[in-house]
Amino acid sequence: MHNAPYIRFQGTVRHPRGHFPGVFVLTNELARDGRLTEEQHRFWRAANDWYDANYPNPTHVDPEVYDREIHPGAVAWFKSTAHELVERVGGYLEILAAHGVDCRRLESSSPGRIIYEDAYQVVVMPTGDPAGESGASSRT
Repeated sequence: MHNAPYIRFQGTVRHPRGHFPGVFVLTNELARDGRLTEEQHRFWRAANDWYDANYPNPTHVDPEVYDREIHPGAVAWFKSTAHELVERVGGYLEILAAHGVDCRRLESSSPGRIIYEDAYQVVVMPTGDPAGESGASSRT
């Protein structure tokens, strides 16, 4: 599925809440647990700040978008046209790999029912597979 309109980077192990966490959640958890090296921490902090400064945060637009009661299993996907966002994920993937956290890239034309959308991303409620992989193919 080479030109799918949506891209997601996620772990390969289910989160305690039942879904496969995305690359940002996984890296944020490593930072929260104090497991990043100084260099990794600098990258993570600067990269998160860059994303926050340059792109909408779905929870700032709709505080209920990730509410576990209202939208259990909601996950975000990049739009494939958001090249700069997708390109910057590489640094997060490097950190995760250094800590033995496996991730995969998914591409989909129908990742689920869209509950939030902006010019760069969607947040969806997966349909079918609760892992958020409905209509998705894995690519390395």
